[in-house]
Amino acid sequence: MLRDATEDDVNLMLSWRNQEVNRQVSKTSHVIGADEHRRWWSAVRTDPTRRVLSYLRDGVPAGVVTFFDLRLDGPRTGSWGFYLDADGLAERGETLPAWLEVMREAVDHAFDVLTLDRLAGEVLAHNTVVRQMNRRFRFVEGEGRQEIHDGREITVIPISLDRANRRRR
Repeated sequence: MLRDATEDDVNLMLSWRNQEVNRQVSKTSHVIGADEHRRWWSAVRTDPTRRVLSYLRDGVPAGVVTFFDLRLDGPRTGSWGFYLDADGLAERGETLPAWLEVMREAVDHAFDVLTLDRLAGEVLAHNTVVRQMNRRFRFVEGEGRQEIHDGREITVIPISLDRANRRRR
């Protein structure tokens, strides 16, 4: 289940975002400090072009879904990303089911709640498992581009999914 993130979620979000597995598949791979995270939270919670949602698995907070660059007039578009409590889900043997569930719920939210026409995102080229999962959900990859973040060169691949091409349950 997805719900609006609250102040009570802030510390959990930071701890999950700083898990090694999440940092290595993110454009910014440094450990995020409390001040940096607070500045981010202060900015996103009042930004009309952003939404931050908590993902609950069996009623327990287990991840974060962010929507950003929302354009809700004219062609309705937006971008998204997510990360999970990778360590906690792995301990419980729930990583794959949670991953499938959060992607389904995020895509449904984008098209059914935000009523987007197109959902975009990015994936790092070396993240082959996520790229494969994105294809399963019918996201289309664009041409990769080289970027430098946190002193490392990465290849970022844009992805997109149009409303008409989404996989229905």
